[in-house]
Amino acid sequence: MSDEPGIVLIVDDIETNRDLLARRLQRQGHRIVMAENGQQALALLKEQPVDLVLLDIMMPFMTGYEVLEHLKANPALSHIPVIMISALNDIDSVVRCVELGAEDYLFKPFNPTLLKARTEASLEKKRLRDRERAFLKELQIEQEKSERLLLNILPKPVADQLKQNPSTIAESFPEATVLFADIVGFTHLSAQKSPIEIVTLLNKIFSAFDQLADRHGLEKIKTIGDAYMVVGGLPMPNPNHAEAIAAMALDMQAAIDTFNQETGEAFIMRIGISTGPVVAGVIGTHKFTYDLWGDTVNMASRMESHGIAGRIQVTGSTYDRLHDKYVFEERGTIDVKGKGEMLTYWLKGKK
Repeated sequence: MSDEPGIVLIVDDIETNRDLLARRLQRQGHRIVMAENGQQALALLKEQPVDLVLLDIMMPFMTGYEVLEHLKANPALSHIPVIMISALNDIDSVVRCVELGAEDYLFKPFNPTLLKARTEASLEKKRLRDRERAFLKELQIEQEKSERLLLNILPKPVADQLKQNPSTIAESFPEATVLFADIVGFTHLSAQKSPIEIVTLLNKIFSAFDQLADRHGLEKIKTIGDAYMVVGGLPMPNPNHAEAIAAMALDMQAAIDTFNQETGEAFIMRIGISTGPVVAGVIGTHKFTYDLWGDTVNMASRMESHGIAGRIQVTGSTYDRLHDKYVFEERGTIDVKGKGEMLTYWLKGKK
């Protein structure tokens, strides 16, 4: 058992009783604070950290039973052990105190050896509980940190599923809208800047895009160099996924314009969008990645790579979903790698 001193609150309406207890406990090395009634004790406990309470039962204004009830009903104070000290030596009083949450019970006149033993035992339990609470708090902080890190990698529904069942996660979505964006000429521009400057610029741009994705209820999939990929309609289905992606694309252009005005840069985005079925899932065992596959993904990538700087190119499937709500310009037929001739459109704005 530890001999580490504690802070002990003595609550008794009789001064001689308080002084007697205080002298004995001070000889054991404990720090003593005192209260002469229940109200004073409760007020003191709000301001003063305490490791143990020695509480008399028969007091005016507020009995020890009532003080004990208040202590155990208060989440901030309920962990403090309480030893009841009273001339009442009937079993009913002992049982009532235990039921109310008292740690122990001593009869007056108390035995000094028994007082020391009970006091040290209660303080040691308090120390162990304090260590346990500190450990659980630290564990909770670490779990929350791990949760935040996981959510930086995976969408929340997917992360929750992975925690419950770590087996392969893959799901087919009949319709989603995928966007690829690329900063035109960034490789050439980056050759003129230091690595820190490059990373700082990309971080600022992509952080703005992340905020837009959150605003529009979209899921960022990944960044590859100076390219940015985002999808609408998964992992939680959303019937307005195409509209959300279109709004995101237009906002990305505005965000780049704002960035250029603030920094003096001259970045231009090339954006491609396609709508259709996709397969989404988690790959990897140590470094998880949530990714998309399918022809829709490939077409969105082609729309970006076959596009023109400063413009948003979409497939016919996306145009069909949005032409009633957004303004488009027909680009005409282009030769798309792996697909042949395709009719595509430029997204201009919202109607």
